Amino acid sequence: MSGNTLKNDLKKVLEEATKSIKAVNNLDELESMRVKFLGKKSSLNSFMKSLSELNSEEKAIAGKSLNNVKNAINSILEERKALLSKVSINSKDEFDLTMPGRSSSVGSIHPITKIMGKSIEIFESLKFECVEGPEVEDEFHNFSALNIPESHPARAMHDTFYLDNNFLLRTHTSSVQVRTMDQQDPPIRIIAPGKVYRKDSDITHTPMFHQIEGLYIDKEVSFSNLKSIINIFLKSFFEQDDLKIRFRPSYFPFTEPSAEVDIEYVDSKGNKNWLEILGCGMVHPNVLDMAKIDSSIYSGYAFGLGVERLAMLKLGITDLRLFYENDLRFLKQFQRM
Repeated sequence: MSGNTLKNDLKKVLEEATKSIKAVNNLDELESMRVKFLGKKSSLNSFMKSLSELNSEEKAIAGKSLNNVKNAINSILEERKALLSKVSINSKDEFDLTMPGRSSSVGSIHPITKIMGKSIEIFESLKFECVEGPEVEDEFHNFSALNIPESHPARAMHDTFYLDNNFLLRTHTSSVQVRTMDQQDPPIRIIAPGKVYRKDSDITHTPMFHQIEGLYIDKEVSFSNLKSIINIFLKSFFEQDDLKIRFRPSYFPFTEPSAEVDIEYVDSKGNKNWLEILGCGMVHPNVLDMAKIDSSIYSGYAFGLGVERLAMLKLGITDLRLFYENDLRFLKQFQRM
C-alpha cells in the first residue's frame, strides 16, 4: 500500500465517520459509532498495522495523517455526545399534557405555634395585652428584679446559658413583666409569650421551649381573681367545663403566696392522675417596690405556663422531643387541628 492510497482511504473514512456520527440520535448509537470507527476492528486500526509496509519517510507522513483523522473523529464524537446529552436533559423537563397533574404539598403551621396562638387568643379575650421583650437579657431583669437572690440555684451555671458581660439567654418571660412595670403605671394587664432557654433535655424538657407568663396589677387584686382567671383559661383551652383543677401551696421568689396548679388527667388506660400545668401567685411586694410601684396601694398576680406542656396534654404526646425532630410524618397529623 502506497502513501497516496492510504491518504485517499483515510479521507473516505473521515467523510463516512462524519456523516454517520452526525446522523445518530441517541448515546447508545453514538457508542456503536465510536467502536466502528475507532475500535480494534476499525479501518483505522487496520491502517495502523499496515504502516510497516511503508518506508521510513512514508511511514512518518502516514502516521501523522492517521493521528489527525483519529483526533478529528474523536472531536466529532465529543461534539455529538455533548449535544445528545443536552437534548436528553431537556427532554426530562418537557411536559406531557396527557399526564394527570401532580398534587402539591401544602405546608402548615407547627403544632406548638398553633397551641401558642390558641392560648394567646383566650387571654386576649380576657382583656390581657400581649407584649414581647428581648431573648438576650441581663441579670437584673432576669433575676434581681424578680427577688431572686444571688444564692438561688436558678442562677447557677448548670441551669442558665450565660453570655459575655453578665448577659444571658432569658430563663423565663418574667423579665418582660419587669420591663413593662418599669415603663407603665398600673393598672397593668399583660401576657408575655416567647422562647426561653434552660440547660435541660429529656422526654419532657428541651434547652429551648416556649412560655406564656401573665401579670395583672391594680388596686384590690386578690388571689380569688387569680384563681378565676386560671379556671377560665384551662377550661376554655381543654374545652372541658367540668375539668377538675386544684391549687397546691408552693414557693417562688417573685410571688407570695404562691401555688402550683394541677389538672386531673385521664391516661390511655383510663387511670386518673393529677398533672402540674403551671405556677402562679400574688406578686411579691419586693418586686413591686423595685419597679417603683407602691405595694401599699397596688397588688397583683402573676402566672407562668409552658406551651409545650399544654401541647403534650392537649395532643396526647408523651415525648416532647417529637415536636422538634422535623419528622413530617409526625407533624402532618396536626395540620387540621
